[in-house]
Amino acid sequence: MVNYKELGLVNSRDMFAKAVKGGYAIPAFNFNNMEQMQAIIQACVETKSPVILQISSGARKYANQTILRYMAQGAVEYAKELGCNIPIVLHLDHGDTFELCKSCIEYGFSSVMIDGSHLPYEENVALTKQVVEYAHQYDVTVEGELGVLAGVEDDVAAEKSHYTQPSEVEDFVKKTGVDSLAISIGTSHGANKFKPEQCTRDEKGVLIPPPLRFDILEEIEKRIPRFPIVLHGSSSVPQDKVATINQYGGAIKDAVGIPEDQLRKAAKSAVCKVNIDSDGRLAMTAAVREVLATKPAEFDPRKYLGPARDSLKNLYMHKVKNVLGSDNKA
Repeated sequence: MVNYKELGLVNSRDMFAKAVKGGYAIPAFNFNNMEQMQAIIQACVETKSPVILQISSGARKYANQTILRYMAQGAVEYAKELGCNIPIVLHLDHGDTFELCKSCIEYGFSSVMIDGSHLPYEENVALTKQVVEYAHQYDVTVEGELGVLAGVEDDVAAEKSHYTQPSEVEDFVKKTGVDSLAISIGTSHGANKFKPEQCTRDEKGVLIPPPLRFDILEEIEKRIPRFPIVLHGSSSVPQDKVATINQYGGAIKDAVGIPEDQLRKAAKSAVCKVNIDSDGRLAMTAAVREVLATKPAEFDPRKYLGPARDSLKNLYMHKVKNVLGSDNKA
């Protein structure tokens, strides 16, 4: 077993407490490979932001659990090399079994999510409590979830969303002992978060999604004051990246995300962790497609993965400074 402290990582407890008090949110950026990790660390070092390196079960299978452990340790050392020892959390995104969470903790994760939101309420409570009791032995923080987000991302899929019931949150937090709670207030997984018929269109024909349910968030805050809240599925799906992908051979239709002004509003509340994955995928894919389309003789992966990394870094710096407000909070 490897303890995350040996790798130079931290858990999310102090990070979240400061974020709730300071009215900002910590970026939780998913990664699968070296270029993504480099972009995340570069962006957060340059903006002096704490960060959560987030790994799904699918990413763990793709990259290998042992390699990811050393990549996380490398991220810590890379940040130091770049000149700022920012706090870094290694977090399991959407863990669905006790065994997976236990394995991640043994491989050096400093935080895990156990997602029992698809289960009946009492089963969700029991599973979450089981993970919390194990994780807290090693000072690993745990995120639970109430409510279901629609959409598809890696191994997580749901056709319909189910808003979090504020009446359940106090009981859930008390019975499970979780350190943070992911809620459903209208965000969604993937790049196609809403169907066109769910949206309105502005004068230019751009799809405008329905607003987030801030009324639910406010009621939850009343019931569990200052408790760390998490938003999943919070990519904004930048239309310039979608346009570039489609210009160079892609076929992404009706892609619409969460408006950044709504995420900024959420980040000023008890929402202290915002998950962003699809935006990063779009930024990298747009850059790769443009290089391969405009330079068809190019076959050196560095020549297209390098621009993809730069595009991702720039996007994430924007998210940190202009959306989440976590710059200069490291």
